[in-house]
Amino acid sequence: MNKTIISCQNLRKSYYQGKLEVPVLMGIDLNVEAGETIAVVGSSGSGKSTLLHLLGGLDAPTGGHIRIMGHDIATIHEEERCELRNTSLGFIYQFHHLLPEFSALENVAMPLLIRRTSATEAYGSATEVLKQVGLGHRLTHTPGELSGGERQRAAVARALVTRPACVLADEPTGNLDRRTAGEVFNLMLELNRNVGASLIIVTHDPELARKAGRISHLEDGLLTG
Repeated sequence: MNKTIISCQNLRKSYYQGKLEVPVLMGIDLNVEAGETIAVVGSSGSGKSTLLHLLGGLDAPTGGHIRIMGHDIATIHEEERCELRNTSLGFIYQFHHLLPEFSALENVAMPLLIRRTSATEAYGSATEVLKQVGLGHRLTHTPGELSGGERQRAAVARALVTRPACVLADEPTGNLDRRTAGEVFNLMLELNRNVGASLIIVTHDPELARKAGRISHLEDGLLTG
């Protein structure tokens, strides 16, 4: 039986403009099993990024429950929530968010160093995962010395270096040309298979979404598929 990595029940989220309530998510149920790849698609402004932030514990829902590795994240302390997020999840964004003054190797090793992993182990793991994404020859280059596709590959490496149970990716190829986007997307799916991490990808590109194991459509605040 597969292990459930992330789940949510009746997940709701509203924003407020003065006294006006603006509902975005209106009762979402989702189970993400170990090793599963899910593409979340929907029109611009449908709440895809909001959903991803909620599932990753980066924002609080208006209602409903979210569990990460079986833990209801609303019932644990902030410190525990941060620890759970840092040990179980990896994040990739449309913009790579690499630190410009650090090399690719230093950027990828950073999550491990923050955990107080020894420098030898952190840099060793970072080197290995950078080789896996095809950047073994670019370890000492800063983000400014890398192409757009290389920067996003480094961001993928940084998300995977901690060997998370699930990677949440928000339009990870949205800032790339179609060919490079396809290459990065295929790389993510390949690493998903090799590492065994679940993968939730928000994308507006139906061609890329079709490569995932499952497609979920977000429309009118509800998720289908």
